[in-house]
Amino acid sequence: MRRKRDRRLKLLYAFIMLCALLSLLFFVLPSITVWQQGAGAREPFPIGVDPQNKKIIEKPAADNYFHGQAGPLQAAAQGAGGFFAALARVISGTHLYQMAAVTGAVPDVVTIQPGWRKEQVAAAFGDALNWNTNTEKMFTDLPPVSNQDLNDGTVPPGDYSIADGTSVLEVQTNVRQRFNDVILSRYTPAIQKVVPLDEGLTIASILERETSDPDEMRIISGIIWNRIFSGMKLQMDSTLQYAKATGHSGVWWPQVVPKDKYIDSPYNTYQNDGLPPAPIAEPSVAAVLAALNPKKTTCLYYFHDSRGNFHCSDTYEGHVALLKKYFGQGK
Repeated sequence: MRRKRDRRLKLLYAFIMLCALLSLLFFVLPSITVWQQGAGAREPFPIGVDPQNKKIIEKPAADNYFHGQAGPLQAAAQGAGGFFAALARVISGTHLYQMAAVTGAVPDVVTIQPGWRKEQVAAAFGDALNWNTNTEKMFTDLPPVSNQDLNDGTVPPGDYSIADGTSVLEVQTNVRQRFNDVILSRYTPAIQKVVPLDEGLTIASILERETSDPDEMRIISGIIWNRIFSGMKLQMDSTLQYAKATGHSGVWWPQVVPKDKYIDSPYNTYQNDGLPPAPIAEPSVAAVLAALNPKKTTCLYYFHDSRGNFHCSDTYEGHVALLKKYFGQGK
């Protein structure tokens, strides 16, 4: 019986290695083209905003990404990562399945959605790894990436492969490495001199909560920067949602009602000037790019109608007129 079991185990190993080889041939080798673009895989984010001079200068490099034209920045931002990164994924996946064959542990994939807050991220990992509340809190207490403690905003959305028994430290390391790869490696010191990392991530996190459309992200980014340039309060409902849910559990993005505009919180952008003190959610690479590359617009106000269509106005009077047109009321 033992010989038969050992033989089956060897056959399983052979099958796993064959699958890994096929993955290498069909998924990894084609990425050599991306890898051969050299430094393009680590090309810095373009930046088209000049806060010091209160200007927005649209950059073709950002347009190329958002319009879907293939290029090194697009490949990098979408997580291609080049030949060696793809090879590492295959090796890592093979290791997980070998471990599963030996230990019986089944690897799992945890998907982190753009726009989640840190508690949602911790709960997703916790569900897969049977964490308790204290362990989830350990995960959310990630070390800072700058002078401020940026718990939210530093977990890149996407799929994370984990195996049963993975420790909190291992998950943190995985998350931190991906953040370094997809954000920090392209958010250069030169960019940080123009838009500090905490500010860029904060704007990106707001954009992620305000819309899922990349083109709208850039327009709303332009509106946010216009308000910052003119000294207006941001007045973003997404920041009210964050303030309203903080300290509670369950509904992390509650509906905003008029009285919420008076919530006593540094994240209440109806009451406080400027940006909130830190990101409110996990932004995608597209949102970070939109934060750094707003569209030139004269709009200061915007909303989505009941069909999800986007409308913006230069003046408050125009904003109210559109609200009355689409909702029958507004102020």
